Amino acid sequence: MATWQCIKNCGACCQLDPNDRPDLEDYLTPEELMLYLSMVGEDGWCIHFDHTTRECSIYEKRPSFCRVTPDTFEQMFGVPADELNDFAIDCCREQIEAVYGDRSLEMLSFDRAVGI
Repeated sequence: MATWQCIKNCGACCQLDPNDRPDLEDYLTPEELMLYLSMVGEDGWCIHFDHTTRECSIYEKRPSFCRVTPDTFEQMFGVPADELNDFAIDCCREQIEAVYGDRSLEMLSFDRAVGI
């Protein structure tokens, strides 16, 4: 069985361009939406994503909408805890494909890490 996990040196989820996520208002509160938009750099990437290390510079203090937890996904998307694993894998694969491509090193690394 595949098990979701975040992989190092990916950062696909840090590509925050609101044009690619037209439904932000559907799952973020007005306050979260303001914070989200304040985090989007001119290039569409999160201002806290370090492109050199490919890591989040505020990882320990990142907002809840940047965390893959049962509570967060239940609140934002209505995903029950017992469905989080499969939902998170699908979300990551979709985002990695959109940012890097379906045959990218990031996708291969993710699939290997989660057991696909």
